[in-house]
Amino acid sequence: MRIDGSGTLRASCVLCPNPGPMTLEGTNTWILREPGTRGVVVVDPGPHDERHLERVARTVQEQGAQVLMTLLTHRHPDHAEGAPYFSELTGAPVHAVDPAVRVGGRGLSDGEVLEADGLRVRVIATPGHTDDSVCLMLEADSTILTGDTVLGRGTTVIDGDDGLAPYMESLYRLRDLVREHDVRTLLPAHGPILTSPAETLDSYIDHRESRLAQVLDAVRAGAVGVEEIVDRVYPDVDERIRFAAASSVRAQLRYLSVRGELPEGVEG
Repeated sequence: MRIDGSGTLRASCVLCPNPGPMTLEGTNTWILREPGTRGVVVVDPGPHDERHLERVARTVQEQGAQVLMTLLTHRHPDHAEGAPYFSELTGAPVHAVDPAVRVGGRGLSDGEVLEADGLRVRVIATPGHTDDSVCLMLEADSTILTGDTVLGRGTTVIDGDDGLAPYMESLYRLRDLVREHDVRTLLPAHGPILTSPAETLDSYIDHRESRLAQVLDAVRAGAVGVEEIVDRVYPDVDERIRFAAASSVRAQLRYLSVRGELPEGVEG
């Protein structure tokens, strides 16, 4: 799989060397630029890896361009930790939903269009993975940058017991946008580019509904507590990411509870 350097007409990737079970091959830092212009928008500079951040800045400079702003899809360290140093390198503000990770920047509002030297980027609020998650649409490229809301491979973790309901709504919304705008490409923050957006989102939604059914079946079969449900629903889970499976189970139980589907006496 090749991701470094690839993308669309207006988006290219610099892959951070931070591979792992949660980050796949690493964090995809996206460089966005309108053809024929100098202004650049960088999305998710990544963790505090100085060599990576300097490489991103150098890549922009070698293109004869300048970073005008940096955008964060959400607050997790593998996306946002390097933002202060990257801002020092480039002098560009960092915009994000969460004020704690902004650097001289401002918030991001659902539906707003950010403009940078002819480039237009539309913000799409997609809470669920985190409550501050956003996706970014490049309508000119028929492309959506998905952060961790949709990964290039596998499925994402829900951060928080109440995150599944908004996450499902985010998936439905993205699927509608893909159809409405004839989106042809999804650019995730981890893993390869996705060239079948509608099918990918259908698969994500079907997967979540299937997992909910499995959790409900486990509870009805007598599973008690999160860990026992993990054993039944995720029997082959890598121990390094068992905590993520447990987080997903808690979110699924909460979601089923809100929908009134858990058996009597079982709490979400």
